Order: sequence, then structure tokens, then C-alpha cells
Amino acid sequence: MTAAPQEETVNLTASGELEDALERHPDFPRHLAIKIDTQRRGVFYTPRALAHVDPEKHQLRSPYLFGSRDNTLSQVPESLLLHDGTTILTDPTPLEKNPYRVDWREGEFALVDGDQTVVEVELWPKPDYYGKTTRSGTPMNHVFTARPQRLNFFLSGFCQFWANDKGCRFCDLVTHWKRQKKEWNVASSFSSDDIEETLREALREKGRFTNFCLTAGSNLNGPEIFDAEVDYYVEVLQSIGRVLPGGKFPSQLIGSAYNEKQLARLYEQTGLSSYTSDLEVFGEDKFDWVCPGKAEKIGYQEWKQRLIRAVDIFGRGNVGTGLVAGAELAKPHGWPTEDQALGVTLSEAENLAEKGVTTVYIVWVPRPGSYFHDQANASLDYYIRLAKGLHEIRARHGLKVFFDDYRRCGNHPDSDLSRLL
Repeated sequence: MTAAPQEETVNLTASGELEDALERHPDFPRHLAIKIDTQRRGVFYTPRALAHVDPEKHQLRSPYLFGSRDNTLSQVPESLLLHDGTTILTDPTPLEKNPYRVDWREGEFALVDGDQTVVEVELWPKPDYYGKTTRSGTPMNHVFTARPQRLNFFLSGFCQFWANDKGCRFCDLVTHWKRQKKEWNVASSFSSDDIEETLREALREKGRFTNFCLTAGSNLNGPEIFDAEVDYYVEVLQSIGRVLPGGKFPSQLIGSAYNEKQLARLYEQTGLSSYTSDLEVFGEDKFDWVCPGKAEKIGYQEWKQRLIRAVDIFGRGNVGTGLVAGAELAKPHGWPTEDQALGVTLSEAENLAEKGVTTVYIVWVPRPGSYFHDQANASLDYYIRLAKGLHEIRARHGLKVFFDDYRRCGNHPDSDLSRLL
């Protein structure tokens, strides 16, 4: 396999931020704090670790919606598991940005900070269908990528919010998709035959996968905005339904802000069971700055109302929105303090929860191909407080996160806390 083209240098002084945060939050699970900090800082795989990666056993990186902080398409491991089952979606990061290192120590992989082993880790196991192709010659891991218990249909296509330089400022979807298309020959779309064939092959691995997630860039085309996007998702979901007949199947669509007619069509014509549409940041002025395309075409208040109206179709707890947590603090127009950002974010999440909409967050990764490429994300303390706050809101309102929980997704630190309920 290909190692990242860097020599390893070791900083013998650990940051101490993890331990400081845990002292301030003694009730917060240690493994979850490690997960957040690893997502926040990224990882670098040492040559010693890469020498023990087995491409026949371990899952390597596949086409994905977004790029990484090392700005490469190298075949490093996809991600990590902690021994309690916690999933960490990692981001390969250059050494000069002070990531954690994944090393090989005493016969196993370890997450290392400075010269200290923080925790032993495992690499994601490779799914049986990886390395196989469909009858048309399409690599199956281009059609569906995998997390430990989830199949992802992540069509890394063009997002039309990027027109006229109005893409979300934290996002590198378009620049990354163009690179994958050139270097990995990633297709712009997949046929129903490829989808069904890949899905049947993936499901031969009994007990591995429990749900599906579908997402892509936004498509504004059609008689009404997003009609063409909905057309394609209906086609894909119906292809899945031919493999899994019998009504609803455990699934999540992360799409644009659809109107009621489009939502009803998705619910009535497919087996889709949950719908998510990401506001990305809370607060109308921050949304307008961070997501100018979304603000221009739909607007913050209408986006929220479309989420609320979706509850009447999919039900309480089956509609959600996602935040790119930390982007609301970006300079120069973000919140000036973490306390202000936290207050607005939790207030808005509470308002949506009262109406049956869940809120989860991902840790913002400043990516080289994004407008925010030279920014820094938030503190570990902020992410811990946000995780606790969102979890408490859902618990108060009796909202579940089946489609985004610690088993099926693994990308949302706040939803990992659902293990405690």
C-alpha cells in the first residue's frame, strides 16, 4: 500500500488538552473525548503502522464526499475503532498540523500523542465486497462505501450551490469530486443494475450492515427547485427496495430542503425511513455568510420550516438536521466567543426539538479545498459542551437518533451519548 510521503518526527511533549478537558468534565466518557479530539486534530499514520496494514484485512480509503487535510488520495486506512466499539472517522493530516499519530506498539495499533500512547485502536475491517466489480466493470466500493455497520451511497457529484462562488464555505465537495474523477475515475452516476448488484453482494456478509445512508451535492434543476435531485433519489431508493422488498427499510437520506410534495413522494414511493437536511450552522446571519447558496435559494427561516413540516410526513425523531460544529466561529464574521456560539446553537436546537426535529453535529475539519482552508476549528471543551447539550435536549424531548447513532453512523459525538440512555 502507499504510505503518506512524509518522514515521521516525534514531538515529545503531549498537548495535555485532553486531560485538562476531562478534568473539567469528569462525567464525560473518556473514549468519547478521545474520539472528538482525534476528529478535531486529525491523524498521521506512521511508517511503522502502515507496514502492519493488511489490504486484505483492513478497509482502505474509498471515494468520499470530502477531501482530507493532507490533500491526497493515498490509500491509508479508512478509520479507527476503539476497543469499546466507538467509531472514529479520522482525517489524514500532515505532521506540521499537530495530529495524533497512529503507530504500531507492542503488537497492536495505538493512538499516540507526543511520545505517549493515549489508547489502543483497531482498524476498520474490510467488507467482503470491497475489491469486487459489477458486471459493467464498476468497482463495488465506488457504488457503496462502508462504515462498520452502514452502507453509504455517497455520490460525490457536483453541488449546484457552488455556482457563482456560493458554495458552503467549509465545504470542498466540488474540488474533491473533480480530483477523484480524474485520479480514481469515479463515475458521475450509477445505474440501477450497478446499485442492485453491489447491494446484493454486500448483504451476503451476514450481520455486517444494519442501514443505508444516501447523500450527494444539491441539484437545483426541475420544474420546482430540487425536483431533479428527488427524481434521482427515488430511483436509487427503488433500486434498493427491489433488493429489500416489503416496505420501509432502515435508511437515511441527507438531502436538500425539500417541499412537502417532494417529501411525500420520497416517503410514499420508496422504503426511506428518515430524512435529514443540514442547516450546517445556526443563526440566520451566520447561515447567510457560511452558506450563501443555501441562503439565496431557500433561506434560513424557510429551511427550518421545511424541516418542521417534514415531521408531519416522517414522524417525530425521523427528521434531523446536521451542524458543522465550529464553522460558526470562523473568522471574521463568526461568533466572537465559544460561549455565544454555544448559547445560540443550543437555543435553536431546543426550538427544533420541540417540533420533533433532531440536531446532531460533526467536528469541523478545515480542508485545503475549501474557502475556510486556513482557519482553525473549536476547542475540545467546546465540542464536549456541545455534545452534552444536544444530547440533553434530545433526552428531554424523547427524541431518538436511530439513523445517526453510535452504531450506524459514528460521525456525531453527541449521538454517541445515546449509549447512556
